[in-house]
Parts: sequence; C-alpha cells; structure tokens
Amino acid sequence: MKKRTLLLILCCTSIILQAQVVIDLSGNWKFQIDREDVGIKEHWFRKQLTDSIYLPGSMPEMLKGDKPNINTQWTASLYDSSYFFNPYMEKYRVEENFKVPFFLTPDRYYVGPAWYQKEVTVPADWKNERIILFLERPHIETTVWVNNRQAGVQNSLSVPHVYDITPLISAGKNKISIRVDNRIKDINVGIDAHSITDHTQGNWNGIVGKIILKTTPKIYFDDIQVYPDLSNKKAVVKMVLKSTSSTATPVHLKINAQSFNSDKVHTLTPISHDYIMKKGILNCEMVLEMGNNMLTWDEFNPALYKLTAELTNGKKKEVKQIQFGMREFAIKGKWFYVNGRQTQLRGTVECCTFPLTGYPPTDVKSWERIFRICRSSGLNHIRFHSYCPPEAAFIAADLVGIYLQPEGPAWPNHGVRLGNGAPIDKYLMDETIRLTREYGNYASYCMLASGNEPSGNWVAWVTDFVKYWEKTDPRRVYTGASVGNGWQWQPQNQFHVKAGARGLNWKNEQPESISDYREKIDTVMQPYISHENGQWCVFPNFDEIRKYTGVNKAKNYEMFRDILHDNHMGHKAHDFMMASGKLQALCYKHEIEKTLRTPDYAGFQLLGLNDFPGQGNAIIGLLDAFYGEKGYITPKETRRFCGPTVPLARIPKFTYKNDEIFHATIEVSHFGNAVLDSTKTTYTIRDEYGKIYYKEISNNRTIPVGNCIQLGEVNYPLASITSPAKLNLEVCIEGTHFANDWDFWVYPAVVETNQGNVYITDTFNEKALETLASGGNVLITAARKITYGQGIVQQFTPVFWNTSWFKMRPPHTTGIWVNNNHPLFKNFPTEYHSNLQWWELLNNAQVMLFSDFAYEFEPLVQSIDTWFLSRKIGTLFEAHVLNGKLMMTSMDITTDLDNRIVARQMRKAILDYMNSPHFRPVSHVKVQQIEDLFRKPTPVINMHTKQSPEELKPSYNVK
Repeated sequence: MKKRTLLLILCCTSIILQAQVVIDLSGNWKFQIDREDVGIKEHWFRKQLTDSIYLPGSMPEMLKGDKPNINTQWTASLYDSSYFFNPYMEKYRVEENFKVPFFLTPDRYYVGPAWYQKEVTVPADWKNERIILFLERPHIETTVWVNNRQAGVQNSLSVPHVYDITPLISAGKNKISIRVDNRIKDINVGIDAHSITDHTQGNWNGIVGKIILKTTPKIYFDDIQVYPDLSNKKAVVKMVLKSTSSTATPVHLKINAQSFNSDKVHTLTPISHDYIMKKGILNCEMVLEMGNNMLTWDEFNPALYKLTAELTNGKKKEVKQIQFGMREFAIKGKWFYVNGRQTQLRGTVECCTFPLTGYPPTDVKSWERIFRICRSSGLNHIRFHSYCPPEAAFIAADLVGIYLQPEGPAWPNHGVRLGNGAPIDKYLMDETIRLTREYGNYASYCMLASGNEPSGNWVAWVTDFVKYWEKTDPRRVYTGASVGNGWQWQPQNQFHVKAGARGLNWKNEQPESISDYREKIDTVMQPYISHENGQWCVFPNFDEIRKYTGVNKAKNYEMFRDILHDNHMGHKAHDFMMASGKLQALCYKHEIEKTLRTPDYAGFQLLGLNDFPGQGNAIIGLLDAFYGEKGYITPKETRRFCGPTVPLARIPKFTYKNDEIFHATIEVSHFGNAVLDSTKTTYTIRDEYGKIYYKEISNNRTIPVGNCIQLGEVNYPLASITSPAKLNLEVCIEGTHFANDWDFWVYPAVVETNQGNVYITDTFNEKALETLASGGNVLITAARKITYGQGIVQQFTPVFWNTSWFKMRPPHTTGIWVNNNHPLFKNFPTEYHSNLQWWELLNNAQVMLFSDFAYEFEPLVQSIDTWFLSRKIGTLFEAHVLNGKLMMTSMDITTDLDNRIVARQMRKAILDYMNSPHFRPVSHVKVQQIEDLFRKPTPVINMHTKQSPEELKPSYNVK
C-alpha cells in the first residue's frame, strides 16, 4: 500500500509539472509592503524592493505585517461587540496582551498590496519554448510584471494563477515582480466566506504551493478532460490543442492509460491520430475502450488510472498525464447511485480550518491524513464550505475514496448579494468554470454548489447556474447553494443541501429512538442532504492550547481559561470538557441515528467532525481543530453509529419501571459494498458489570443495500431487575464488526420513601431556619422558585454553535458534571456526565447561581455554563448551614412522581442519603446566601449587539 501511495504522489506531481523542464522559484524573494497603495503608480516593478521573504509562504508565516490590535479591521462579521466595551475585557484590549474572543489571533495581520520580486536565470535552450509562470495558490489578486512589463492580473481563489510570459522573458537574467493584494475590492465574495474570512483560515497575503517556471512546446495541450462511460465501458477523452505558431504543422497525438493504485494492473491499448495544426485552437476527441477488465472507482475500491497523452510536433513533444477514475455519480429518484449502487452520503463540512499555517495544505499527505480520519469515523463525504481546496485534496480524496463537494468561494450574504448584477455574479460563475476545468478529471469531485447561503435575487441566479452545469458536464451532480432552513427551495436543483430535517426535539419531548425525519422530507422529490447537522457544543479543551504553534494562536482559549480561573474553577476545566463531551457525543449519536432510520434520507453533512475556531468559537467537533481526539470518544466508537452499516433500534423510551417490558424494534442501515448474505444478528442486554440478562440470535437472512431494513424485535420483561440499574442493549451482526448499543435505565415500580427526620420545604422559611439552627436536616425542593440563576437557561441538550454568534440564544449550558462517587448516588445510577435518564430532571430546570459562595464550594450536580461566562451554577448541593445540614435542589423531585419515575428515584436517593450516617457536607454556607437564591436577581449579560463599533467596521462590511 505504501508503494502504491508513493506512486500516486509521484504520478500526481507529474500531472502538474507535465514532465517539462521546470525552474523552481521557491526560496528567498525580495519583498515590500505597499501600505499606501502607491507601488503601481511609482513603478515598484522597476525598483529593488527593500525587504525579503521566503516563498512559498504567507506574510503571517514570515512575521510580516502588523501585530493585531484593537483597531485592526478584520475580514469577518462580529456579532458580539461586548468585547469592545466590557470592563473585564479591558486587559485583552491593550497592545501587550492583545487577544480576541471571536476567532484565533494571528501573530501578524495585514490587508492590502504587497510586492514580491525575484531574479531568475532562464537557460538558452528555452528560446523557442512557451514559458509559463505557475503560482499554485496566491491570496487573493496577483499582478505580474516580467522585466518591467505587465503580464496580466488574476484573482481566482480556487485555482492556480497561470501566466504565459513567453513574449516578456528571454534567456539569461530576468526580473519577476508580483503584486499580491488581499483586499476585498469590486469582487466581494462575502467577508464570512471561508475562502477569505478571519473566522477560519484568515485573510492572508502571500503565495503558497508550487511557484515555478515551466516550458511547453508552442503547440501544446490547452486542456484535457476525461468523461467515463461505464455502461459502454469506455472513456471519452476530449482535448483542446493550441498553437502559437503561424505555420500549419502536422502533429501526432497518442493516448493510453494504465491503472496504478490497485492490486490488479489494467493496461489499455494505445490509440493515436494525426492532425494538421494551424494557429489557434483545435478540439480533439478520442475514445479509450476500457473492456471487460475495467476497474471502477468508489469509496470501497478507489481504483485509478493514469492517462498519458503525447503530442508530437517534429522533434518537439509534450507529454501530459491525467489521473482519472471510472466512476458514475448519478441520481435516481431520491437517492444517489455510485456506479449503479445506492449510496447514502455521510459527510462533514470542511471549513478551511488550518490553524498552523492559516491556509489549506497543498501537499497530498496532509489531506490524506484528514480524509483517513474521516473514513475511520464512518464518513464518506466532505463538503468544502464556501471554498475549493487545492489540487492535493482531490488527489488524496481519489486515493482514500471520498466523495467531494467543493463550492464556489463565496458566502454572498454578509455585505453582498447574489443575482443583483454585482461583479460577484459573473465572478462566481467564472470561478466554478475554472475549478471544474482544473479539477474536473478527479473521480472524487462528485458534486458542486455555487457557495453558501446567498441573499439577493439568488434563486434565479442559481437556477441558471444549475441549468448551465447539468448541460455542460454530466460527470457530477449540481445544487444551486448549500442553505439553511429559512432559505427558499431551489426548484432546478438536482439535489438539495438544506437544513430542516435535523436536530433533536429533546427540548419538548423525552428521548426516544422511534421517530425520524420523514415528515420533513416526504414531499421532496430530489435527493435530500441535511445541511450542517449537529453543531452541539462541548466545553473547550485548554490542553489544546499548546498545539497552536503556528501563525494563529488560541488566545481565545486563553481568555476562556482566564474566565474559568477568575471564577475559581480552573481545576474543573478537564472535568467540564470530558463531561460536556460525553453529552455532545450522545447528541451526535442520536441525531445521526435518526437520519439513518429515515426513509429516503440521501445524506447529511455534519458541522462538524472537527472544531470551528471562529464565529465566536464553535467548539462543536467530536475532534479538535486539528482532527485530533479529545479523550471522550474515538473514531472507532463513532463508527458504531456512523458508518456504511449501522444496526439501529427503535426504542420508545429509555427509562422504565421493573413491572414493564423493554421493547425494541431492530433494523439496519446498510450502504456497504454489497448485500450481506446469510447473516445472523445477536441482541444482548447486560448491566454495567457485564452480567448478561438477555441474549438472542436471529435466524439467517440476507441484508440488501438500503435502510429501514427490519431485522427483528427485542421483548424483555424487567421484573428480575429489583434495584435501580443502568442496562445496555447491544446489537451485533455476526461475522462482521458492525455493532451498536443503547443504554437504558430500570427503577423499582414500588418505591418506599422514608422522610425520616428531614424537614422538606420548597422555600427557605422560618421552620427551615429553626430546624437548621437546632441542628436538624432540611431538604429544599426549589424548582421554579429560584431568582439567582433565573435567565440562565438549561436544557438537556448543550449550547448550539455558541452563545456569542447567536447572541445568548438558549440553552446556555453544555451538560452537567456529577460527583458520581458521592454516596448520594448509591441508589441513583449515574456517570459523571449527562445521560438520557437525566433528561427528566434537567430539561428546562432552573439552575442556582453560586457566584457568592465560597471559592472551594462545589455542587453535587454542577451545570456547565457557556465558556464565555463560566459562572458557577448547579441544580443540587449540600452544605452545613447554622448548626444543621441542608440539601437543596432546583430540579423538580416533587410533582407527578407516579409518572416521573426518575424524579421519584432521585427523591428517594436524596432522602436515603440524608437519613444515613454518610450525610456529612463539607461546605459551609451562610443563611444570607441561601436567601439570595430566592431573592437576588441574576446579573444582566448584554451580548446582544449585532456588529462591532461603527468606527471599527471595515468598509466592505458597511451596506
């Protein structure tokens, strides 16, 4: 496999360099910042620049530019301006300790023109050749001069800038000057587009990837596109030949192809043709007969071919190599089909998050790592949010077997509109044409959208966009734009990427795994892919800060760490991350499973598998921004509920009395390489200690490709479970690694609660005071009675995206941390984190605010606040008050206990503990502090301003 990988990389290198003579321009360049934008007027291309820089690279990488400060005009929308006014944040607004909470902080920042200059010696034998300057990924606009003469201007964000400098260059020494301008000018792709925004990669100035001079003959390949035709077992090769010679010349064109990354070698018979080439363009078409030994490309067997095209003109020859795969990505009804096999897309949104460099990698190895992590997590699809990656990403995806959806580099919404006649209209169309010409042969390039969530007269524009592409290039499928639920449906779309059929309704209904999204999509006639599923937050992992060794520093994380420390909970950081992470993983599991059990649900795109460090810090990934594990779930564990084959259980609820029967309907979502013949399925119920209570093996059956495939049922009477217990149902398909499991809880149907010597009240009344003063025990059940903590909204599910970007939209918490080793929980099975049994107690329950309590005070059940505030809050605590002992909760453990069996069991666990010798609180709390919980108002948090202060708005952010 390593040999095949090396061969692939070498092969793809030759694709770009085309086996021509090349001069590598990487190294030291002369450099100068043009702050006043006078370089063109003052003819800087004629002068010697005053500074130096290394290319390939960016200005931030080379510490060129300015240290960011409070006046920096960022390329980004800022929806929470409290940073600029909050007195607490003043220490971060000063130059010597400057930090911003919105996104990562770059070491250097500069927006404007900068000049790069290099002297190059051209060999004499290049005299009669065509000479090209190739800049793989500049950012954004380049203007090139060669020997003081302008070669042109280009501004693509998606493909290399390629300049034909033949008439401007000569043998010997030559001077190349390049002006790079990263300002948003007439062409505005949107300041939050991931192709340019500081929320993700950053708006950098520079040139990365290959920077070379290369030659071709004057009769050369201008373009080669390969169109696989699987049904007829052939590949149509369309070539554009171009000549700059004024003389009509006979040319010989030969093509052949060979597989190169699979165990089976398939070599095709070469074919050739002779032409008379005149000045200008000649379109040629040849057909490769693939035959019965044809190898196809997909996620399971990504077999690839290398096409070699030779164009001979007398003694001159150009050889060009093209990588392609025999792949058909088609639509039938509501589903995608890859090479005729029904396929469901399990994707993530790649948001151009590369903190070390601040730009997407241009090497294959980096992308291959990312894609293999995605595959190990059960995914087969990547959407590139409002940007197109460099060629290396397509090469790597071809190798790994990933279905890609690049997009035009635009989010034409914040500060710009699509379809209203602005320059973005033509630019975006031209840009998708450019990227398809550049990357169209890669088998992994299966889908295309114009960009993200446009505004303006966008429906008409994207309608024309889809019409153009479905007529122009049948190798992939097209959608107008990836959009949220509030956007219109796009009737011309071949498929939809749209929100709506996503999320969990646990705010209003108890957890279950029976429901699905069919009512949301049953009227949609094209394949439906859910837009940006998940967005479930986790508390920051401050251990991650040390990973940020490149151009962007996690000073936002440093700020959040400071906030936690200043609230005297720094020691809880890891606990909060792990506990909230377990809840996050639980939410992702149940949302993904809900998609998998929905009929005609063609796919989903998570936001995301990895964290998003911008837009206020959306810490929403099961993996960190570097695609690294955080400690609470592994890709292998993720693959149990997110993969090509996933056993599923429709379970009506997850908490039971022991006089009930546990019932589950078992099915499977199977989008594997083939049907599973003669399979048996095992159903096992066991407890936390491994004791098996139930096991059944189903009869042999064939599992076809598809979802909603019924396997059987589980019916287990729970009478033998006499004590509160957490049980687990596991479903395994024998002879495979496909398995999945679900926790559920069983409580006694008859619960005897002994109040003992505990005084119970729902307020802090006189009798409670008297009892405590005389050394007695008091339980306060204060559900819906708390004022100090009111307004801090707790739901069972965690924060969505983050509370800054959405202006403190609830919920405000990311789960709970439980002191589960405490003796109170002897009769209430729990882990240290939220699990489904807690829903009944926590969802929409008030929290208590403990800001005035002693620093060392810790509640038994501590709610984890948004990391922007990290207030000490919770729902259950114990303390010494006066001479007595107090237990207090804001959870409802009083009402409707016949039906609320978890609350009933919690009440019993509390009272049993309070009447035991183990009731020995550590903390001491004053009477006033208890009274304040019922009387004191919660401090107002103002994060609701919509933009940065007027004087700090970049000009392109003003409508």
